[in-house]
Amino acid sequence: MPAPGLFDKIRKMYLLPTITTTSKDWREKVKEAKDLKLKEISIFPTCLGLEERKELYELLKETSIEKIPFVHLRTDMGVWELNYLVRNFHTKVFNTHSRREYPIPSEWDKYRKKIYIENTYFPFDEKEIKEFAGICLDFSHLEASRIYQPERYPHDIKMIEKYGSGCGHISPAPNWNFLDKDIWQFNREKGKNFPHTLKNLSELDYLKQYPASYFGEYLALEMENSLKEQLKAKEYIIKLLKIWSTKR
Repeated sequence: MPAPGLFDKIRKMYLLPTITTTSKDWREKVKEAKDLKLKEISIFPTCLGLEERKELYELLKETSIEKIPFVHLRTDMGVWELNYLVRNFHTKVFNTHSRREYPIPSEWDKYRKKIYIENTYFPFDEKEIKEFAGICLDFSHLEASRIYQPERYPHDIKMIEKYGSGCGHISPAPNWNFLDKDIWQFNREKGKNFPHTLKNLSELDYLKQYPASYFGEYLALEMENSLKEQLKAKEYIIKLLKIWSTKR
């Protein structure tokens, strides 16, 4: 278990509100980004088919958004989409799941050193990490692993300590210590184990136990909450971890 209290230096990073797509209100989030005159966000088009992604890209052009530094890839995305995002929104990093979960298209090879592998249902594969840019650390996934997968957790920590984290996802983590492991396992198999709606800011307090070195340069708030609520969460995280965001 990483020692707490290691946030002893000011770190600069991009802490980005995110347009998520796991619910049907993603168009409202785009509208909200426009109303808030946001210039920089992250996007997770992971639940959108091709036509909806095209719609998303067109709607984004109508906002004040200038940069989308961090994008969660969906495995049916063509390389033309990555090209488009880099060219039009200056995307710096992407993340995807392990190929043990979903195939990683060979046409993405030109961006291999910009694509980070996320910790999901499988332990980190060192060979895969080395093939790509490195680790995308999802903190709520790591926390769930700490509580429910004691056989896996030390391995993932070892990989994080060895390779660092280039980017990451921040989601709420309710007090899972009070959730029966069998219920958690059932929810996990149904894809429901990782909550993405922040109900209370205290659900972010678990982040304090992880070292500053685990927090990559690009961090996306993976939350179903409105962007306005995400911005409040962002300020809470900055105070919680005693860090500064490069874009505040």
